[in-house]
Amino acid sequence: MTWSILARDEHGHFGVAIASRFFAVGSLCVHSRRAVGALSTQALMNPLYGPAGIEAMARGYSAADTLTTLLAADEGRDQRQVHVLPASGPGAAHTGAACVDWCGHLVLDNLSVAGNMLAGPRVIEATAEAYLASAGLPMAERLLAALDAGEAAGGDKRGKQSAALRVQRDEDYLSLDLRVDDHAEPFIELRRLYDKSQERAFPFIECLPGRGRPSGTIERPLIEAHIERFLAQRQKGQS
Repeated sequence: MTWSILARDEHGHFGVAIASRFFAVGSLCVHSRRAVGALSTQALMNPLYGPAGIEAMARGYSAADTLTTLLAADEGRDQRQVHVLPASGPGAAHTGAACVDWCGHLVLDNLSVAGNMLAGPRVIEATAEAYLASAGLPMAERLLAALDAGEAAGGDKRGKQSAALRVQRDEDYLSLDLRVDDHAEPFIELRRLYDKSQERAFPFIECLPGRGRPSGTIERPLIEAHIERFLAQRQKGQS
């Protein structure tokens, strides 16, 4: 019912994007933890995979061993699709034999794409190609471009309804967490929300308390100055 992309950058940050002809796909499918990994559970998804998979990677399991552990405990494994990208080392993916065609996955360096009920294999191929081709852009924008490319290649063969985008950087909370739960044009709406987040919310979040700065930035003029610098740099990058 879904396709998704997991990405890891040179800083060890994670990004996840997902889309489906299903309500609120971002609510139970995608998971991540700082310095640990990212995971998406799909098809007849098992929401228990998220916490269990992240915890396995936190204990040092490889992506492959994480999948082995998850699948061994699940009699419905043939109905599941799940892929995992750890903080270091290769990712891994499983597409169960009973998943609905077209279904499959593609695991590359620092990148994993998986989907089911898709128009065809070009959906995940185009998703990966667009992400790789957009090197140099912020991770969130690369993920948006990847979703757009997958949709242009046919996307979910039933149509479109929901999409989500998350970025996990160096904090225990998400740097970006956007969801479109029910919309006629979820990809357009997700990009609109992303653009809106860049106006103030994203640079404001960078001023909040975090690792190594327990109080964050509390002087409002300094917060405003940071937001102004962020917007000026973003505008320069778009010109």
